[in-house]
Amino acid sequence: MDHLSELESKSIYIIREAYKQFHNIAILWSIGKDSTTLLWLCRKAFFGKIPFPILHIDTGYKFPEMIKWRDEYAKKWGLNLIVGRNEEAIKAGISPKNKLECCTALKTEALKQTITKHKFKALLLGIRRDEHGIRAKERYFSPRDLEFRWDYKNQPPELWDQYKTKQDDEEHIRVHPMLHWTEIDIWEYIKKEKIPIIPLYFAKDGKRYRSIGCKPCCLPINSKADTIDKIIQELKTTSISERSGRAQDKESAYMMQKLRSLGYM
Repeated sequence: MDHLSELESKSIYIIREAYKQFHNIAILWSIGKDSTTLLWLCRKAFFGKIPFPILHIDTGYKFPEMIKWRDEYAKKWGLNLIVGRNEEAIKAGISPKNKLECCTALKTEALKQTITKHKFKALLLGIRRDEHGIRAKERYFSPRDLEFRWDYKNQPPELWDQYKTKQDDEEHIRVHPMLHWTEIDIWEYIKKEKIPIIPLYFAKDGKRYRSIGCKPCCLPINSKADTIDKIIQELKTTSISERSGRAQDKESAYMMQKLRSLGYM
């Protein structure tokens, strides 16, 4: 079994285990490369038909291309798409001028409201340990409390691929089937599987997005990588961090840890 097949096999095992244990789950789809790859893995895990909802948190500040691409592929792949929005905060004018307030209200609170409304017991997320130092503290099966807060100092051990899948009545579980992947792994798998990816990742006029989210909080990088092969080659030589184009006051280790402890993705 080659490297990508091993990554795929482990992720599909975790996806199926999560569905077996919790059943009432959803996958969080940000439309980015990682969550789209996770979505692809879920389709493979269940032979093309995902038996649970796909959840997208819409802040109202996403790239218009993301919403168009989301709707196109939700229809093409026959997804049970749920769009979560904190309408009250949006009407109140919460904006990225204050990144902590904005992420908390439009992402974290919107996610909590949607989880509560649909009574999801667990969420599948496409995060990787190599993406951010705080995410390196995560587990494959990561418990949250009743308020969906993450106690990063008290995570269950995961030794010899033994996971804490049993859920206490007062817990919500975040499941991370792709923690062991790297950014290059993602792109090599996208190439191998021919996974459709939103065009924002490919260079146009000397710029491309390496990480995407809300439009006001993302800046493109200088790049000529307009194909997957060129992106992979670029990643093998760059010393720039993956999320360097994201709003820096939100991406600092302290700020990200604070956001994630409150329930952020």
